[in-house]
Amino acid sequence: MVWALLGILIGILLGLGVDYTIPFAYTKFTAVVLVGILDALFGAIRAEVTKDQYDAMIFISGLFFNIVLALVITYLGDKLGLDLYLAATVVFTFRIFSNVGITRRALLTRLLEKRRKVKEENSIVSL
Repeated sequence: MVWALLGILIGILLGLGVDYTIPFAYTKFTAVVLVGILDALFGAIRAEVTKDQYDAMIFISGLFFNIVLALVITYLGDKLGLDLYLAATVVFTFRIFSNVGITRRALLTRLLEKRRKVKEENSIVSL
């Protein structure tokens, strides 16, 4: 998990340092791929925080599946003259918010549990 986050951070820093403009024709594809990547990343973070079974192979396969699925949906939409990339973006965004919500809830529950234990230990010591 740490390596994935480090790799993404290095990629972002390299991307900011390179002066490259994406052609307008590919902006839909780029946007939907980025949202698919973020969906996979936040899914991995959720799995790590909630103690689900995080597996690097599942993360990598999910990442590539999201990218391919997003590209196929966007390509088909382009060929049909429909903005299907919006549907993919909405679904991925919904999944991102869902994963962030689950992660936040798990972290908050963990924090509240630690506070409760400390409070109990302090009350036992003061008796």
